[in-house]
Amino acid sequence: MIRFLRIRNLATIESLELRLEPGFSILTGETGAGKSIIIDAIRILLGEKASPDLVRTGAGEAFVEAVFDFAARPVDLAGLPGPEDGELLVQRSVTGQGAGKAFVNGALVPARRLRELGEGLVDIYGQNDHVFLLRLENHLAYLDEALDAPALRRETALAARELRGLLQEKRGLELREREREDRLDFVAYQLREIEAAGLKPGEDEALLREREIVRNAERIAGLVDKALDLAYLGDEALIPRLARLRAVLTDLAAFEGSFAELGPGLQDADVLLREAAGALARFKDRRAAAPEDPEAVEERLSVIEKLKRKHGGSVEAVLARGEALRAERAGLETGRERLQELAAVIGARFEAYAGLAARLGAARRKAADRLARAIEKEIAPLGMDKARFEVRLAEVRPSLDDPATIRDQGAEDAEFLLSPNPGEELRPLRRIASGGELSRMMLALKSAAQDKNGGRTLIFDEIDAGIGGKTAEFIARRLGRLALRDQVLCITHLPQIASAAAHHFHVDKRVENKRTFTGVRRLEGEDRVEEIARLVAGSRVTEASRQIVREMLGAAPGKGRP
Repeated sequence: MIRFLRIRNLATIESLELRLEPGFSILTGETGAGKSIIIDAIRILLGEKASPDLVRTGAGEAFVEAVFDFAARPVDLAGLPGPEDGELLVQRSVTGQGAGKAFVNGALVPARRLRELGEGLVDIYGQNDHVFLLRLENHLAYLDEALDAPALRRETALAARELRGLLQEKRGLELREREREDRLDFVAYQLREIEAAGLKPGEDEALLREREIVRNAERIAGLVDKALDLAYLGDEALIPRLARLRAVLTDLAAFEGSFAELGPGLQDADVLLREAAGALARFKDRRAAAPEDPEAVEERLSVIEKLKRKHGGSVEAVLARGEALRAERAGLETGRERLQELAAVIGARFEAYAGLAARLGAARRKAADRLARAIEKEIAPLGMDKARFEVRLAEVRPSLDDPATIRDQGAEDAEFLLSPNPGEELRPLRRIASGGELSRMMLALKSAAQDKNGGRTLIFDEIDAGIGGKTAEFIARRLGRLALRDQVLCITHLPQIASAAAHHFHVDKRVENKRTFTGVRRLEGEDRVEEIARLVAGSRVTEASRQIVREMLGAAPGKGRP
């Protein structure tokens, strides 16, 4: 429920603060004083679209904030800072350009998040909000509030979503099954092509080097022979000359010891020369024993380049593509098995969903009769004592052949029917009820609601328009009864309703220095008597009208007598 409301620079409101209490509160004031602007401010705070035209002339932005008693009505604050001392602070600003910001407990949030929070905290019913009853989906939602087992709706919705997910997977597999053979042929063809090539990582680079060797075979052979001659075959070969040098230095070492130190280095050089000569000889023998076919090298490179162009530009990419194709082939080959598994799972899930939907339907039929009787009882004192009300359920039989029948709300649609007068048949409420009848129906539905937690804020913005006398008294009683469970805030012009409230606020409008200002003040004692007397007698308030008001206030138990 709302504990505190502050509004700045919104339309005719420059600055306004309103402290609200539990129970039944009313706002009264002359037409055009700004009562509905206060309700508009709450709508903005709860995420409704805010027009930049509402920003007060000369101000850069309008600002609305409220403190909610969170302990009385816990809501889902997932992802938001927790409440302090059981209070929830909601703030929103609107600029003259239509932009603005919203905060919950100091955290910046989108307007959508405000709407989500508002659904759990506040209901607002204005003169035109009875159109809510014109949408059939809302009829089912109201009926489900009266269920003995409200969790059935959630369980049915979860089962429906799971079943639809399985059906979607099955449709995807069936589509793939129809394409499976063609796809398998294509995958097998590409895989055979890759596997037949027998590629090895880095093979293309090795072949490119081989091609260079083949292209320069004659020059390479000459270089090899020349190197071998220099190493140990020619007259001036290095290996024998090095051996003679080592022998001479060994002899000299007998006369000069420093020459002995050169021995190991010369020995290493001899080893290196012999290794080089061995490598040259082996290379020559290998080339002589298995000379590379230039055409074979070019053919192999051509095969590799073709595969690289088709599958990613490198041998590694071709090999990776082969792995992917093998995995896809395995998936295609197992798709039929998954379809068989899904058929069994879907059958079981459908039975579970159908069972939950049937239980939900049975619970709804009981609740429909109970709600109808409760509504008839509620609307009888509201000038509709001869009216008949019925909740008609239409079955939408679930079928696996039509996923649209696997619905979160179960297997029924609901519609409210009304016969306002004796002798008239029951007809759809949305087609025959007048605005006044719809407003009274809304009040009856809220009075008959099964909200056991309470703690919401219910705001009624002149829904009593067009009624009076005894009906107004019954509406006042209904509002008072609602206030035992929820916080009720009502804008009214009826003295019967104003006198029934526990808390009375007066909204006035004044003009100072050619600017209009809307303000609000709490009325007590004789001030309250004077205001309600104005509602009774208009501008000609008399002592007789004041006495009538005192009697009305005295007849309202617990509301306080001035």
